[in-house]
Amino acid sequence: MKVTKEFVFDAAHYLPSYEGKCERLHGHTWKLHVTVQGAVGADGLAFDFVKLKNLAMERVIAKLDHQVVNDVVANPSAENIALWIWHQLRDLPLFEVTVWETPTSFATCTAADYAAWKPPAEPATVRTREEHVRAGR
Repeated sequence: MKVTKEFVFDAAHYLPSYEGKCERLHGHTWKLHVTVQGAVGADGLAFDFVKLKNLAMERVIAKLDHQVVNDVVANPSAENIALWIWHQLRDLPLFEVTVWETPTSFATCTAADYAAWKPPAEPATVRTREEHVRAGR
């Protein structure tokens, strides 16, 4: 059985390795689906929605909401954010993590994607707004 919890958060980012408008600092209202899997237990649950919500809020949403994602995730494409989120929740019985950058553009991470991933170094310091604007130009 698969159980999914949906989250929405607002955050800015820029893509330092991209040529085009996304190399500049800009924001999105992101949507996130975290899907776990498991057998339905005697309590009737495969996974407790409240537990999934609390863990994702603490480990993911609290770190990304109303932030510049570049301070948290190196080269924060939707793909890299999905991998980073999987990493934050890796002790759960994850099936997939899907991150929507726009209503029509999303990236989905599976166990195979995570297994092949080589995490980049974490961003070293939090930048000022001005530093982000300069870097995102």
